[in-house]
Amino acid sequence: MREKLERQEFMKLMGFNVTKIEEGRVEGELTLEQKHRQHKGFAHGGVIATLADIVAGFAAVSLVPKNHHVVTAEIKVSYFHPGLGDKLIAKGYVVKQGRKLNFCEAEVYAVKGQEQPLLIAKASTTMATITPEDIARVKKSEG
Repeated sequence: MREKLERQEFMKLMGFNVTKIEEGRVEGELTLEQKHRQHKGFAHGGVIATLADIVAGFAAVSLVPKNHHVVTAEIKVSYFHPGLGDKLIAKGYVVKQGRKLNFCEAEVYAVKGQEQPLLIAKASTTMATITPEDIARVKKSEG
């Protein structure tokens, strides 16, 4: 799984770091910089959604065979509070793994100084498993 994380250029560009990997669970954090904030100084909603997508997706990746891949089929994000603070913490987990679809959830917390993390958003996702056969079929059809 570490090698799949290493190939995540967008994740690196954002500055997001995975801090914990367990079977069906992934956590990470992002130090909030000006580039992550919208015009009022809150963490941009797209940044929050991206973190939820990353941890939910990699929670699913942790359960599939090494030669399989996972892509987002659907994501719904509910925002509860503005993203204020020094960093964001994201936690993703698999609710139910299926043969082709993985149902996952993610929580994103804002941390301000030494205060307790505040839950600012929750996401529900459907992650599709892509098998080597799926990839071969697509390549063949592209011809």
